[in-house]
Amino acid sequence: MKCAGCGAESAAVSSALGICAACITGGSEAHGATIAEAHRKSREEFGLPCAPPRSAGGLTCEYCARGCRLADGETGFCGVRVRSGGRILHPAGADCAYMLCYYDPLPTNCVASWVCAGCSPAGYPEYSRAGGTERGYKNLAAFYAGCNFNCLFCQNWSCRRLGDGHAAMTPGEVASLADSRTSCICFFGGDPGPHVEHSIRSAEAALERAAVRPFRVCWETNGCMTVAYLEKISRIALESGGCVKVDIKAFSPELHNALCGIGNAQVLRNVELLASVAAERRTPPLFVASTLLVPGYVTPSEVKKIAAFIASLDPDTPYSLLAFSPQFYMDDLPATSRRHMEESVAAAREAGLKNINAGNPFLLSSVRY
Repeated sequence: MKCAGCGAESAAVSSALGICAACITGGSEAHGATIAEAHRKSREEFGLPCAPPRSAGGLTCEYCARGCRLADGETGFCGVRVRSGGRILHPAGADCAYMLCYYDPLPTNCVASWVCAGCSPAGYPEYSRAGGTERGYKNLAAFYAGCNFNCLFCQNWSCRRLGDGHAAMTPGEVASLADSRTSCICFFGGDPGPHVEHSIRSAEAALERAAVRPFRVCWETNGCMTVAYLEKISRIALESGGCVKVDIKAFSPELHNALCGIGNAQVLRNVELLASVAAERRTPPLFVASTLLVPGYVTPSEVKKIAAFIASLDPDTPYSLLAFSPQFYMDDLPATSRRHMEESVAAAREAGLKNINAGNPFLLSSVRY
């Protein structure tokens, strides 16, 4: 497709934006309306607010950086926080969340599997039952509906359809699924950020009733929750032998906004906090970073900036680069090529990171773009 900004022709320019990464990050505000319209369309389709509500005199939601101010009966940007009188609740009820829980036998295809206590030699014997993969055990995958980002390339976009295949579950119901062969639980989605209080209560209940020990608790998130909640989940993960996985979408705030509908200031602050807490336990690592290689947008040069930031905090931080599968509004892009992955791994290493993983290699294509 031809970029509407510079006129460059490329298979890695999505029609969802119609603008290439160079134009997005070039410092011009000329494309702001185009980007805003792309996000508006993608949200109207699901009946979601097109922007974070800012109602005068509204009640502020304090779960994430969106800072929605909600009038009575109004729904937050994430679609899963609703004001009812003097409280902000989940649409499924005060003590519930819409989610899908299932078991993943170890080893899993988790972002952190190559360094975690359940699927690698790390953490044995304090946090693991085996000097390698805990075969015969499983992870309880707790997938939340709803998200406070609006990624046009979302790999799990069905999370926007609240109640469609998702059950309304209490923390106790989630915890009850951790049976005698469950050695860890991971909260993800969508994103656990809009449900962070629910996930904390679920984690505490699961730890209290876990039939086997050790029992690890992990979160996989876009990193946009408020600092107070990030501190809480990082402590639970630290003490249980789990980890907090943050998917850093982009380093450039302009590119991050174009792809996700929000800047990345809160994400980068939270990464700094996680890196400091991670220094308290080197093995298994508490903080694991990842980035999805969206063709044409998250280029090796963008990866190098992300990696340099992480390396400035701790060069030993595990960093997983993930192959992209064409999804959602960016389904016209190609899959990540093998060359894109190889150059991105090299860029991350050149930026100073020592522990880099090429994730989802089965999705890689040999197409050059």
